[in-house]
This record gives sequence, structure tokens and C-alpha cells, in this order.
Amino acid sequence: MARRRRPVPLPARDGVDATRIVPRADGTAFDALRTASALFDLSDDALRDRFVRGEVLDGDGRALSADETVAARRPLWMYRDLPSETPIPFAIEILHADDDIVVVDKPHFLATMPRGAHVAETALVRLRRLLDDDAVSPAHRLDRLTAGVLLFTRRREVRRAYQELFADGRVEKEYRAIAPEPPPGPTPPWSVADRIEKTAGDLRARVVDGPVNARSRIEVVGPGPEQGAAEYRLLPQTGRTHQLRLHMASLGVPIVDDPLYPEVRPDLAALPDEGDFSRPLRLVAKRLAFDDPLTGHRREFVSRR
Repeated sequence: MARRRRPVPLPARDGVDATRIVPRADGTAFDALRTASALFDLSDDALRDRFVRGEVLDGDGRALSADETVAARRPLWMYRDLPSETPIPFAIEILHADDDIVVVDKPHFLATMPRGAHVAETALVRLRRLLDDDAVSPAHRLDRLTAGVLLFTRRREVRRAYQELFADGRVEKEYRAIAPEPPPGPTPPWSVADRIEKTAGDLRARVVDGPVNARSRIEVVGPGPEQGAAEYRLLPQTGRTHQLRLHMASLGVPIVDDPLYPEVRPDLAALPDEGDFSRPLRLVAKRLAFDDPLTGHRREFVSRR
């Protein structure tokens, strides 16, 4: 059984969780935070001021002084300053909300949850602010560039039950994509089964030798909106990072305006950070369906995109 993580000793602030920092070695609390990559934007004076204000806590919720000794691998907590972000000019639409879950239609370019330079401009923070509810937490994730149906939980007591639905593969997922028409050769539907791995520091996932861990079924729905394009129905049986994007590219039909597959396209990837949202990845998480883990009732949610 997985070990349960201790509750965060600092509450979320304006929808954003406190930052968890794990010291790499024994030393002062100041040195532990100074070497954390998440805080490189803070000056020494600004960091010391956090200690003076009692805003650096250990796992027990005790405020630390800058010169206090802390142990390696014992988490510390504090609020980081929010980065300057390019506003994403698309609304997040709520498809369903009750006491346990909220389901949204996520727009393209909006990350599921904070990471790196994307904090406030994420589905999680936007939804917490919209609902005034810091208990909101994602049950699964969509890539930042992928739009569509995304499910969040609203109570800690039910979070695990919904997360396990996705982890155990008990959710029916259907995606839609626009890509070039099928090339000559075997005609769709296609079934793809391979092994995908993604390593830290590499933007792209890779197909490697080894036991299969990624399976997708790919069908043609009809002609696409542009000449020479088709609309595809993508049915993943597993949920590896970038699985559908990589599988489509491997079949010779890369998804339109994918900045990573089959080749990295830095010019396309840079457009959103420059305020140009005219070329989204043409991939939408169209449908989620599952038996509710609390009630047993069938649930189905469909994107309007």
C-alpha cells in the first residue's frame, strides 16, 4: 500500500498551493531553499524576508529561522512568487458540478495544473478561483496543448476513488484529432501496441524496446475541415505521456500543428508564449465515460469542442 503523504502545512493562497521543497543535504534552512530551482527568481534578501515573516514551515507546520539546521529529504514549505504569464484568452467551461466532482471542457494551451512557468494560467488554479474552492484537485491530466474533458474532485475523501478509476484503466476515453489523410497501405482502423518511455529533460516521448505499455486504436471518422485532412477517432487503452501524438506520427499521420511530433518545431511551440494562439494542436479529449466509484451509476461527459 502506498504511504500517505502528510497534509500540507500551508493552505492554498488564491488558488495556488504552497511550494514543497526537499533539501538534498543537511544544512541551514536558508541554504536548502537557496539551492531550490523553483526559487531561483528570489533574491537573498527576499528569501530571508520570508523567514522573518514566518512563511517557511517544516512538515509539522513549525515556522523556521533562516539559520536553523534542517535534515536532508525532510520537506519544507513556502509560497513562491507567481511568474509573469501570458494570459490564455479562452474560458474554461464547466460541463458538470456536484458535491464530489466538477468536470470541465479545458481549452487548448491551458495546463492542467501548475508546473514551471505555468501557474495561474492553469485549469486547476482557474477553477479553484472560479468556485472559491481550494479543495479542487485533478483526478487525471491532459497535456497543456490538448483540449477537452477533464475531471476534478472536490473533497479529499473521494479523491483517491476517482484517481484510481484512471490509474486502473476503468475509464472509457475517446479523442478526436485532425491529421493528414491516411497514406497508401493498410487502411484504418489501426491498432498500435508498443513501449513508450519519457525521460526527464527530453521534450518528447520515445518508442523503445521492451514489454508493451502503450495501446491505441485509431479510426477515420470522415474528411477533415481542410483539403487533404481527415478527422480521426482515437481510443487509447493506456495513458502514457504523449501516447496518441506519438502513435499518430508513427503511422505517418501526425496531428495538425503538433510542435513535437514527428519533429520538434521551436517556431510553432513559441507562438503561445508570444501571445499567438492561432495554431492549436488539433487534438480534443472528446468523451469520458465510467461507472461512478461512489454510486455505481454510469457517467458520461462530452466536450463541445
